[in-house]
Amino acid sequence: MTISSFSLAITVTLITLISFLLQTVVYSLGSASTTTITYGTATVCGIIAAEPTQRIQCYQNGQIISIQPNISFEAISGGRSFFCGLRSGGFSLICWDTSSSNSSFKPKRIYHNEMIKMTDLAVGDAQVCAREVNSGMINCWRGNSGSKFPSPGEALRFRAITSGSGFSCGILKNNSTVLCWGNGKIGAEIQRQFGNVSMSTLVAGKSHACGLTMTGILVCKGNNGSGQLDVPFSSAYEFSGLALGENFTCAIKVRNGLVACWGGKNRFEFDSNVIENVSFESIVAGLDFACGLISSNLSMICWGPGWSNMPSELPLGMIIPGPCIQASCNTCGTYPNSEALCEGSGNICKSCQIQLPVAVPLKPITSSSQAVPPSTIARNKVLLVFVIVGSVGAFGGICTVVFCLWAGLCSFLRKNTHDSVQPTTTEANVDTAAMPQIGSNVPTSRSDSSKSQSPRMLRQRSGSSTSYKHADKTQIFSFSELSTATDNFSLENKIGAGSFGIVYKGKLADGREVAIKRGETSIKRKKFQEKDSAFVAELALLSRLNHKHLVGLIGFCEEKDERLLVYEYMSNGSLHDHLHNKDNINRSSSIWNSWKMRIKIALDAARGIEYLHNYAVPPIIHRDIKSSNILLDANWTARVSDFGLSLIRPESEHESMSTQAVGTVGYIDPEYYVLNVLTAKSDVYGLGVVLLELLTGKRAVFKNEEDGTGPMGVMEYAGPLILAGQLQKVLDRRVGLPEVTEAEAVRLVAYTAMHCVHLEGKERPNMSDIVGNLERALALCEDNPGSLSPATLSTHSE
Repeated sequence: MTISSFSLAITVTLITLISFLLQTVVYSLGSASTTTITYGTATVCGIIAAEPTQRIQCYQNGQIISIQPNISFEAISGGRSFFCGLRSGGFSLICWDTSSSNSSFKPKRIYHNEMIKMTDLAVGDAQVCAREVNSGMINCWRGNSGSKFPSPGEALRFRAITSGSGFSCGILKNNSTVLCWGNGKIGAEIQRQFGNVSMSTLVAGKSHACGLTMTGILVCKGNNGSGQLDVPFSSAYEFSGLALGENFTCAIKVRNGLVACWGGKNRFEFDSNVIENVSFESIVAGLDFACGLISSNLSMICWGPGWSNMPSELPLGMIIPGPCIQASCNTCGTYPNSEALCEGSGNICKSCQIQLPVAVPLKPITSSSQAVPPSTIARNKVLLVFVIVGSVGAFGGICTVVFCLWAGLCSFLRKNTHDSVQPTTTEANVDTAAMPQIGSNVPTSRSDSSKSQSPRMLRQRSGSSTSYKHADKTQIFSFSELSTATDNFSLENKIGAGSFGIVYKGKLADGREVAIKRGETSIKRKKFQEKDSAFVAELALLSRLNHKHLVGLIGFCEEKDERLLVYEYMSNGSLHDHLHNKDNINRSSSIWNSWKMRIKIALDAARGIEYLHNYAVPPIIHRDIKSSNILLDANWTARVSDFGLSLIRPESEHESMSTQAVGTVGYIDPEYYVLNVLTAKSDVYGLGVVLLELLTGKRAVFKNEEDGTGPMGVMEYAGPLILAGQLQKVLDRRVGLPEVTEAEAVRLVAYTAMHCVHLEGKERPNMSDIVGNLERALALCEDNPGSLSPATLSTHSE
């Protein structure tokens, strides 16, 4: 990686950190979130993800309670014995009393106005307040003893509010200072202590409030009877999400998503070991316990002295990490898996914070190494991010920005984006209660040289179907031809979805069976330029590729707003379907349900990726390796498909490029997700997850039915047992125990997989080594093993 490109990557990281200050969302007792606690009745609620309706579901006294009405909500907030929800769109507020002994809570609408949209729902112990979106005025309802809680006045305009016990506070629009109102003295004291400090965010507990200043410093004001104001660190941008209770404060660390708490009867009262190595999306608090939304599987876990249950994941299923909105996302892009989490009803805007999307990273074992404790790996990761951003970034980033402004070269920071990646099959990639498909923004790669350019740069002239390089190798179809081939794109011919549209089975006039991907035409779902970008990327790349383990491109169609690609038809569907779709499994031949066949499929896919990395000219990084993108032809030969997210690899094999992370939850490289720096090792990570799927039969993210816990990743499930030498416990029982020679082959595949999913890319093997290992594993299954042991495992890193 060159010095200038490295500085560019650091500059982007610094810009992200600065924008984090402006967009961070904080969660607590009295702030809007997608999760909440009603502390007087120990009720925990969340907005359910990946369903057509973003409904609310609660957990109380060991019971799951589905909240009526069954409609979509964008935010919820809880108080002493009730909680409220802001309906999607912001025009209606509904509250529920949780003190009832019934298995359901009765709804009561407290606000409805089709003209005035509300946001920033903030419930205190008894009051409910919200902010008008357009004017910034505050409206409040309810209060103690049935009296209406006072509003701050029509002349005041706010850009954020929060509520505590008997008081509410907000950040004024005109000068960003704190103003509090209500019936108690504590609000006035908090306002006095904040004084003229300009605040970016603010959140309240029972009798104190914390927030980030405009320079990213976390400050807390109010009652400090238990040390809840004693912030342990004061570095800029140290923390993001906040949760404040009666006498404690918890905060999410920006760099790794881990939670730090202080205050309470003793300083370590809320430092539960259950959250020691867990990354969180958000946290909320009651008076004497806290709950958090886990990044790896979007399930809830609670801890603290007031939580009577054992600290374990709540059976609420998957909770949406942010509101689904119709508007496009700006600075920090779209949250991973946004489209599927919202079930097509909008996007979730990604918060500007660096977090790790895995719970506990694992260290693969070689013949001479042992598992590294997760805490050590977490510390190493923290140091990695800190050193890059703090040391080199401050100097290199600032210098690069200054130079860019002086030279007028900053136009390369403009990005073309598109929303995302649907699975190439009709099934989602995960279980019903687990994480579905990711959706995200796809920026172009940097263009330092002609050999390291974005897919769009491969197009010579927009709007001309004959202007693509290598287009002469593909057939040009008319829209009417392809419409006829698919019976006017009938639902009966729909076989899946790809990176920019729906995939249909078709039959051309000459009798050839084909797969036709049609760009999404709904403006509500995707903008035309985003669809066009993915179309250009895939056409530009596939038209120059030819390999038996890549799905072949036959032709394309570009007429007006229509964008279609025509591929070879893969009659045996996807690897994902054969592993996870029960109907397909039952219809599969006995050959498929064998370790030899599974290893052959893995080898085929690895050879396809190896070709992309090492032999394609120029080399290519796929960026979305997963089981639904590995298709099987009539001869059960595996082929890699869907190149809508692919990018040309930098000229040097050691070079990386800065680009916003995209991919699929469960498969995405954590290092890429954290640093937004792409290398070929990101594809290696995805393949490692696929290998674990082949070994275990589990989805990349699935609901663990054995112990009733929430969604978990296949690496989290299988990794510890493989590293402990208990491989047989995780093998897919549908195949049966491997025979003597197969056992050694399966063990080699398992250890290869664990090296592939190493947290740090430099520790992962390159594709040639992976192919070599899988070739040896297949040879073992064919009774031609030679001499092999784990010590011969190829794990050379690039």
